[in-house]
Amino acid sequence: MAKLKREQWFDLTRDVEWEFTHVDHEAVYPEWISGTGKIPLDDWKQWKEPYVTSYPEYVATQAEKDAGAYSVKAALERSSVFDTLDEGWKSAAKMHFGGIALIEFIAVPAELKMARFGLAPSWRNTAVYGALDEIRHTQMNMWLAHELVEKDPQFDWTQKAYHTNEWGIIAARAVFDGLMMNPNAVDTAIQLPFTFETGFTNLQFVGLASDALASGDINFANMISSIQTDEARHAQQGGPTLEILMEHDPKRAQWVIDKTFWAAARLFSVLTGPAMDYYTPLEHRKQSYKEFMEEWIVDQFVSSIESYGLKKPWYWQEFLDGLELWHHSLALGLWFWRPTVWWMPKAGMRKDEREWLNEKYPRFEQEFGFIWDQIAENINNGNMEQTLPATLPWLCDLTHLPIGTCGAPNNPKYPIKSYPLTYGGRTYHFDSKVSRQIWWEDRDLLHQNSVIHRLLGGEIAQPDVPGILAWMGLTPEVMGDDAEGYAWAAEYLPSERVPAAAAGGGA
Repeated sequence: MAKLKREQWFDLTRDVEWEFTHVDHEAVYPEWISGTGKIPLDDWKQWKEPYVTSYPEYVATQAEKDAGAYSVKAALERSSVFDTLDEGWKSAAKMHFGGIALIEFIAVPAELKMARFGLAPSWRNTAVYGALDEIRHTQMNMWLAHELVEKDPQFDWTQKAYHTNEWGIIAARAVFDGLMMNPNAVDTAIQLPFTFETGFTNLQFVGLASDALASGDINFANMISSIQTDEARHAQQGGPTLEILMEHDPKRAQWVIDKTFWAAARLFSVLTGPAMDYYTPLEHRKQSYKEFMEEWIVDQFVSSIESYGLKKPWYWQEFLDGLELWHHSLALGLWFWRPTVWWMPKAGMRKDEREWLNEKYPRFEQEFGFIWDQIAENINNGNMEQTLPATLPWLCDLTHLPIGTCGAPNNPKYPIKSYPLTYGGRTYHFDSKVSRQIWWEDRDLLHQNSVIHRLLGGEIAQPDVPGILAWMGLTPEVMGDDAEGYAWAAEYLPSERVPAAAAGGGA
């Protein structure tokens, strides 16, 4: 039999659909999980993916990408590249592996939800490839990091993190549950492929790969680049879904995007902000986190949503102002609460690094400089207990991040304060009016209790710092400490106390 040409069979295979005779449509595609809402079923026939591929083409492309990624890894296995990496960059890699690797796996059921309950056959077909992508991403992350465990046990948190109660992981789990596990198929397509992947991860991966390459971590850069090409393809499920939703329910589309962008922006201020502005070696920083966000996230996101007829989120100015504050507060908090994380936080406070921060963020000294000065003084005076936590920070009941990280001590517009709300006989606390409003609207979909509520509820048997660390799964060999062994603080010693060698080096 002659082999058919692609154009003779492709459209048929990607658009297979049939009428049900033994059950009604609602039984196969329940509203609560398909999410069609106000959209007539016939309108889903308009759904068309921008990137068209067949299964043989998909397999051939992925095999080629895998061969490239794994061959680079094999070539570097016997090298000493890892040993020469800056400790700050290693911490950025550990943050990524622990915070993202298993999220790639959580994305598999999110894609399969759309593959099963998506309301257009071509959408379901595309989502199958998305699920295969996410399995591949999980495997790449976990295999690459596993090879590093023998060099540094903190890399074991690539596999372990999401099986613990570590506070940052609880925060990430809350966000990703809201993106992937809780929504119906339509909302998932708007939240995950469109807002999160197109709006954040695709662009962030480009920046992360560039920083990794500049820092000398060729393996990591190669892996991220390989993953990003998959993300760029299956993220396009969001566009066709959004077009159809905008025709019938633009208010719903606006709300889904607004709440997702806020949650993603807050989370990325932990995952990406400190990595770019504090952990990446100064000589390898191509731009600040704020500059990166303004160029790649803000401009691209606004252009994208406006092309669909959407408006900027109602909190837009607060988000823009947050680019000056959020990640600095979180970098400071990660360093202070360093025993509660699985990497080595870098202070990033050597004088040349601090000068760079002041150049990029003119209010940095006023907002945060005096706190770092006090920390350096405590280190130099041997008062290490003053640089370590005695309790947990006040956490937001939506983002699960410290409430103070939406503001700064000397900022009259965004002071450090809680925005409480009493509901069902319980008082909830939030880092902003925005978080409070999102929680109120989505309260029936949110099921993660913060560490503070778990502590007050008696879930942590030993309610002190050692007991909390044990509950989080942090053992002495993996809990964080200063990435530079506190050497940076010597630059802040009074001149008469600077060792001769240090003085000769221009400290």
